[in-house]
Amino acid sequence: MPYRPDAPAPAPARAAALVASVLVADALLHLYWTTGATWPATDDSSLSEAVLGTDVPFTPPVLLPLVALLLTGAALVVGHSRRPGRLVLRLGALAVSAGLSLRALAGIYWLFAKETGTAFYWLNLALYTPLCAVLAIAALRVARWKDEARAR
Repeated sequence: MPYRPDAPAPAPARAAALVASVLVADALLHLYWTTGATWPATDDSSLSEAVLGTDVPFTPPVLLPLVALLLTGAALVVGHSRRPGRLVLRLGALAVSAGLSLRALAGIYWLFAKETGTAFYWLNLALYTPLCAVLAIAALRVARWKDEARAR
């Protein structure tokens, strides 16, 4: 397929860009928290309660593996959107979709298991769970994509 600069990006490339953008932004936010900063909360405890619904230390040993996981997930999804014939990249994109699906399902469970008056409950309801569901579908779309040139 010849390159056309005016042609829109294929849907899987747009889906990959969406997933990667959110995962990288989340990684950067977690990296920011490794510095000891607690924005947008006032302290570690309220940050942990708002983000996780429980009290967990926001320290580098806890956050840095998550940052690495988020950045790796973003790279795998973008990598598969650019080189759809690579099995490792396809499996990586599927793993990202599975992880986001699990988080979305956990979020649905937490809607029934957590107190409704907490910041976590409302953030989970309005942001975390719907975003994870949308990203899971987008990552699955990327993972299912086959190179159009090879399919012909």
